[in-house]
Amino acid sequence: MSDTPAVDNVIDLHAPELYINRELSHLQFNIRVLEQALDERHPLLDRLFFLCIFSKNLDEFYEVRVASLSQQLSFGREQAGADGMHPKQVLHEIHQLCSITVERQYQILNDTLLPALAKENIHFLRRADWSDEQRLWIRQYFEESVQPLVSPIGLDPSHPFPRLVNKSLNFIVALEGKDAFGRETGLAIIPAPRSLPRTIRLPNELTQGGDHFIFLSSVIHEYADELFPGMTIKGCYQFRVTRNADMEIDHDDTSDLASALEDELHSRNFGEEMRLEVSDNCPPELTHFLLKQFNLDETDLYQVNGPVNLARLLEVIGQISRPDLQYLPFTPGLPKNINFKKSIFEGIREKDTLLLHPYESFTPVVDLLREAAKDPGVRAIKQTLYRTGAKSEIVNALVDAARNGKEVTVVIELRARFDEEENLYLANRLQEAGAVVVYGVVGFKTHAKMMLIVRKEGDKYKRYVHLGTGNYHAGNARAYTDYSFMTCDDSIGEDVHKVFQQLTGMGEALRIKKLFHAPFTLHKKLIELVDRERAHAEAGKPALIRLKANGLTEPKLIRALYKASQAGVKVDLIIRGMCCLRPGIAGVSDNIRVRSIIGRFLEHTRVYYFYNNGKDEIYAASADLMERNLLHRVETAFPVENNKLKERMKAEMEAYLDDNYQAWDLHNDGRYVRAQPAEGEAIICAQARLLDNLAITTSQA
Repeated sequence: MSDTPAVDNVIDLHAPELYINRELSHLQFNIRVLEQALDERHPLLDRLFFLCIFSKNLDEFYEVRVASLSQQLSFGREQAGADGMHPKQVLHEIHQLCSITVERQYQILNDTLLPALAKENIHFLRRADWSDEQRLWIRQYFEESVQPLVSPIGLDPSHPFPRLVNKSLNFIVALEGKDAFGRETGLAIIPAPRSLPRTIRLPNELTQGGDHFIFLSSVIHEYADELFPGMTIKGCYQFRVTRNADMEIDHDDTSDLASALEDELHSRNFGEEMRLEVSDNCPPELTHFLLKQFNLDETDLYQVNGPVNLARLLEVIGQISRPDLQYLPFTPGLPKNINFKKSIFEGIREKDTLLLHPYESFTPVVDLLREAAKDPGVRAIKQTLYRTGAKSEIVNALVDAARNGKEVTVVIELRARFDEEENLYLANRLQEAGAVVVYGVVGFKTHAKMMLIVRKEGDKYKRYVHLGTGNYHAGNARAYTDYSFMTCDDSIGEDVHKVFQQLTGMGEALRIKKLFHAPFTLHKKLIELVDRERAHAEAGKPALIRLKANGLTEPKLIRALYKASQAGVKVDLIIRGMCCLRPGIAGVSDNIRVRSIIGRFLEHTRVYYFYNNGKDEIYAASADLMERNLLHRVETAFPVENNKLKERMKAEMEAYLDDNYQAWDLHNDGRYVRAQPAEGEAIICAQARLLDNLAITTSQA
């Protein structure tokens, strides 16, 4: 790290040296995920899961982030961030880092995970390892399931290089000989059928027990010659190309967002090429041929020792029944005021309810909506949906409510990346049931998680509200940590009502009492709260800020935190992924520490805590601390005012700060170093502590 930048002896908080590049920080998060595959404290199949998730994350990184940087260069719209790095320089560093990391990923697979799985009688068989009996079965599988779906493409003037689907498995084949028409081109492409699984489990009767899998790529490779009768195959090599998959819609020229998205969904599979992955035994002349066809260069090439899409190994985990190689199951807990013997409305009236998923059940959120759909007193339901799932119980309840005559209004964010098609389907289903469906505000993604239920009680209407940090997705609620908050507080109910008014109607921004609301007040209020804490420190009072989020990139907020640190405020940041702030810089961020927790569950809660001279305030939010969330999306942050709930949330944040098991500490040079217990110190794992405190584990059942 260079000397602290200064202007006239005053530290310049805009200096690029004080900021970490967001894309490189994002990559560092993915590398921390990959490191879990080597951590023997995780069960073996969960280590394989982490390896697959790294692949999936890296795919999306290229489809979106690398694509964005490449487009900036192509269109001459280069934009340096607060770190001052030019997009060309960032791309160069991305390619260097990814080249090293992808090679490491395949080493982990081949040298560590596959041998460990084999010791547990879980095998991935290479072609040379197939027995005669297995080979007969595999040949039949090829003839009955693969060959009818394959369309090999010989390359000649009338068959130019095909436009291949994003991330699809393909083979380039070197041929010798003439075909029936006398053509002698020497090259062909085999696109693997996308409808077939990439891994195939062999029947038990063909093995000596255990789990045995073969790759679709091995099957096609083994019998590729049968796709080119009379010709000799000189070589067959798998490859895939990753494309720009970030859809762009001209909002100024769009009258119907749903129709525009439907048109764009198909083109996502055929965006500009970003990366080429090829098996490492592919000859240089064929590799260069592919690079030329995709208009890529050597820096975009990854030569891999194994399947070109390791994310598809996720299919295998679900086919293996080995509970001894996975985390023990648990039953999510329930608060005492929510049970199946009384109305959820009654439980919420008793007291505000806070749930921390997955340790506590998501079922009360679904049941609240189910009960509302049937309750004769409920008149109206309003709901936001961002990522929900195709088989959503939430959507089922909304459909039932609409059919039961409730006034149902649903704000669906169609532009939830990679969930657009699913959300279009859900929107159509809700509309057919009689719900009013709107798509939020053009230019501002609706990312807030809100449910509002209006119920007639006596001669008055009562509002019941659910607010959350995560999506209304029951599957995610079992894997992501998120807060759910249920209340009938009149002020919060009025605030949520006004936010829905702004989303579905038109008019000036409405005055909101308790919620912070992006893009209008959230960013401003956060900086005000940081500055208030700084003022307390400058007055000699104790001052403390604790923020937990998935990303911290917004420069103005970072500068406010730097100023707070300079004034003596202690700042604890629990940032899972991207973090552009550099902690521990003398005279700038001495009082700031940054941690990332990577564990069994994906950390997703967003919590903002301010000591406020002993009158502490705590908020949970849908928003990360990033430009897009604070300035260009519809988000909400809601206060938790009940003292018992506040103390509970504070204790839960402290568990993450005490963690010496799954925590990584950010240093001012951008490196993350894994926390380790000191000699004689007890191991502290925040996620395990929360499981013990809130859930019902197998041993407790």
